[in-house]
Amino acid sequence: MPWPWRRKTRRTLARIAIEGPIAGATRTRVLKAIHQVEQRECPALLLRIDSPGGTVGDSQEIHSSLLRLREKGCRVVASFGNISASGGVYIGVAAEKIIANPGTITGSIGVILRGNNLSKLLKRVGVSFETVKSGLYKDILSPDRALTEGERELLQGLIDSSYDQFVEAVATGRGLDQKLVRAFADGRVFSGAQAKEHGLVDGLGDEETARRLAAELADLDPAKTRTITFGSPPKRFAGLLPGRSQLRGLGQALSLELAWNGQPLWLYRP
Repeated sequence: MPWPWRRKTRRTLARIAIEGPIAGATRTRVLKAIHQVEQRECPALLLRIDSPGGTVGDSQEIHSSLLRLREKGCRVVASFGNISASGGVYIGVAAEKIIANPGTITGSIGVILRGNNLSKLLKRVGVSFETVKSGLYKDILSPDRALTEGERELLQGLIDSSYDQFVEAVATGRGLDQKLVRAFADGRVFSGAQAKEHGLVDGLGDEETARRLAAELADLDPAKTRTITFGSPPKRFAGLLPGRSQLRGLGQALSLELAWNGQPLWLYRP
């Protein structure tokens, strides 16, 4: 049943931004923000996504939380920014409507898992590993050796299962046939305009376009509706210094590469 909107929130539109790679910290922040939107009983949520995607479980938890918010009667509209790919798409399809810029980079529906085979390098520098394990596959994706055929088959099954979940979510969220989704869900990326042709987004426009749509869906006057942002990421002073933001971005990319090694990811990796 829809919420009995309280007077103080009847003209309030909530906004949550998902920016950068989707990982544990993002999940924690966004889930807390969604809970705050639920507690405030805001009639509509503008979900701004500017992300290449990230970890599977974190994306799924945000997706599920958004669906529960919609069940409570909150109207959710997603706005795709510069990029909303892979896990960003997965989260976005939990929204009732999606608006993208014509040039937004989106799509990249699929799963990727990477490991590092450093066996030749380790051999060259004289480093070797001694492994004691409880099962045949316990050291799968170990960096000191290549995958066996059995391990590759096992991991492919894991990827296929995750891919099926992704396709099902997109098909359900966008009201598309799964066969149609699979026809373009091969990792390719689209512009926002191309995504509209495939049914991945409902319309083209900027964040203000999405905000107005969210207000209208909740029977609010866009001109008289105030927007409150929940769960803003903390600002870092170092990011204001010349060159620091680029250095931080490079460091973040390296740390994520190491942290996500061996994990199935819903991530756009050019």
